[in-house]
This record gives sequence, structure tokens and C-alpha cells, in this order.
Amino acid sequence: MPEPIDLAKLAAIADDKVRDILRAASSWATEAPGALTPAIRAVCVRLAEMVADQRHYLAPLPEPQESERAGILTQIAERLRNSPVTDGIEPLLAELSELELRATASWSLVDGAQSEWIATAIRFLEKQSAALPRAERPDDYWADDVVAGIIASVRALIGVDELHARTEARYSGAHKRVIPEGER
Repeated sequence: MPEPIDLAKLAAIADDKVRDILRAASSWATEAPGALTPAIRAVCVRLAEMVADQRHYLAPLPEPQESERAGILTQIAERLRNSPVTDGIEPLLAELSELELRATASWSLVDGAQSEWIATAIRFLEKQSAALPRAERPDDYWADDVVAGIIASVRALIGVDELHARTEARYSGAHKRVIPEGER
């Protein structure tokens, strides 16, 4: 009989992951003007929440690892939706959510939706930057760099790295997904 899942251990792991995600957001914001820090934090929090919510689309692990992974990812997603994580960035999260709904409603399921989300996040950060006085705006392509860094950080912190994500995309479900020649 398998051992029961230690909920306190899962909660502690989820708390640590959320702290690491917020630390990553702060790190990515260090090169940008301080006025952009909340927008960068909003992008990082929203992306991390979306990655954690992908738990239903990952290939199952053997038990008890699957229950543990699902429990941790569920708790991470829940914590990222609540205070104190969202304090001070609620309007930015709402604005980002509105942009996402128009562009990427089914981001885990639809090919190309993740690329659309990346483009949406870049446009969101560029819009925030455009509101600053010209002398305070970051260099061109700063948003591209920040979003790419956030994606890499979040996937690594949550445990869904690029290799794992590609493997999942190719071999999820009962049928092998046909990969177009350009993606190989």
C-alpha cells in the first residue's frame, strides 16, 4: 500500500516554488526601469500560473509521483492567483488577461497558442514601456529578452523544461503527434 501524500511537504514545496518565481520576476526586472517592475511581475506570475495549470496535459508519471506532481502544481497555480502574490498588480493581471482572451484562450491545447501568448506578453510589456517618458524607456527588444528569460526561468522552476515540453507535445495521448519537418 502506497504511503499517503504528505500535504504539509507539498505545501512547503509549492511555497518555495512561488517564492522562487517571484524572485525570478524581480531578477528579470532589475535591468528595466523601476516603473516596469509591476508589469514584469504580472507577466511572470501569469505565465507561471499557466504553466502550473498544464498539469492536466502532461503525460502521467507512476504513482505516487503523479499525485505529488499534480498536488504541487495545483497548489502553485492557486497561490499565484491569491494575495500576497497579486497585491499591487491586479490591474495589470486583468489587462494581461483581457489581451490573452483575445489571442490565446486555449494555450495548452492549440498549436501556436503558446507562441501567441509570448507575442501578447511582449506587446503588453512594450505598451507599458511606451507609457514612460522616452528617456526612461528600455532599449529595443528588451521585452523579447525579458519574456524569453521569464519563460526559461518559470519552466525550470516549475519543472517543465523545454525538452520535457517537446517530448510531451510529441508523444502525449494514445497517438504519436506528427511533427512538421520545420519543427524537428
